[in-house]
Amino acid sequence: MDLHIKDVVELKKTHPCGSKQWEITRVGMDIKLKCLGCGHELMLPRSKVEKSIKKILPASGEVKGGTPK
Repeated sequence: MDLHIKDVVELKKTHPCGSKQWEITRVGMDIKLKCLGCGHELMLPRSKVEKSIKKILPASGEVKGGTPK
C-alpha cells in the first residue's frame, strides 16, 4: 500500500472521540497516526494499519494531474 506523510486515511472503526479520519505523521515499518478529531497520536505496525484502512485521501496540498491554480 502506498502511504505518504500528511495523507489522511479513513479507518474502518470509529475512534472514541467520534472521528474516523487520521493523518499519517510517520511512515516506515511502523506508522504513526494522529486523530483529526481529538489530536491523539499512536504508532501501529504497518500490517495492522493497512488492514484497518477504508480509504486514503491524498495530502491536502497535493495536486493530481493538470496544473495548479
